Amino acid sequence: MVALRGRSLPASDQRVLAAFAAQATAALERRRLARAAAQAASIAAADKMRTALLAAVSHDLRTPLAAAKAAIGTLRDTELEVPAEDRQELLEAADESLDRLIALVENLLDMSRLQAGAIKLRLEPAAADEILPRAVDHVPESAGRVTLEPVPPAVPPVLADGALLERVLANLVGNAVKHTGSPVLVTVSALGGHVEIRVIDRGPGIPQADWDLVFRPFQRLGDRDNSAGVGLGLALARGLVEAMGGTLTPEDTPAAA
Repeated sequence: MVALRGRSLPASDQRVLAAFAAQATAALERRRLARAAAQAASIAAADKMRTALLAAVSHDLRTPLAAAKAAIGTLRDTELEVPAEDRQELLEAADESLDRLIALVENLLDMSRLQAGAIKLRLEPAAADEILPRAVDHVPESAGRVTLEPVPPAVPPVLADGALLERVLANLVGNAVKHTGSPVLVTVSALGGHVEIRVIDRGPGIPQADWDLVFRPFQRLGDRDNSAGVGLGLALARGLVEAMGGTLTPEDTPAAA
C-alpha cells in the first residue's frame, strides 16, 4: 500500500502516481510468482528424490535383510542339525548382509545430512599415505586387485576431515573394483599447490555425456546388479569432497592394450 499526505495532486501527477503504483504492483506480483515457482520446483525435486529413494531402497534394503534373516533362522532352528562348516558359512552370510545394511544406512544418513547442510567437518592436516591403506582395507574385494603407489615425499598433507576422506576413497576404490575386472591403481601427486589422488582402472569407462549423471543420487546407469547398492556412493563421495573444499572429477583412462 502506498499512502501519501499533503496537498491534492493535479491530474497529471495522479497519472504518474498511478503508473508507479501499477509498476510496483507488477514487480511485487513477479516476486510472488518467482517465490511460488521456486517452492514448486523444490517440492517437485523432493518428490522426485523420495520416489527414487523408495524405488532404490525398497529392494536394496530388503535383499540383505532377507538373506540375514534366512541365515539366522536356519541357525536357530532346533530341529535342524547344521554341520560346523555350513554353520560357519551361514554366519558369514549373515555378517556380510548386515555389513551391507550398515553401509546402505550410513550412506543414506550421510546423504541426508549433506543435502541439509548438517555435515560437521573437522578439517586438519592429514597424510595421504596414512589414509589410503585404511580406505583400501574397507573394501573386502580389493585384495590382489588394488595397488597403492608410494606417496612421493614432496606431497604435503591435505587439509581435510580424515575420517570423511577415508570414506570417500573407500567409495571410489570400491566402485572401481565392483564395476571393472581390471587392476586398480591409486596414485598421489602434488600439482599447483593442490594434492591430487587418482583412482585408476582400465575398465570400459563411462561415456563423457554421463559424467555428471553418474554423480547424481540413485543413479546406476542401467546397472541392476543386486550388489551394486542404491547408487549413492559416487554422489556422496563428490558431496563430501566439495564440502571439504575439494573437487571430484572423472577422466578418460586409455584401455590396456
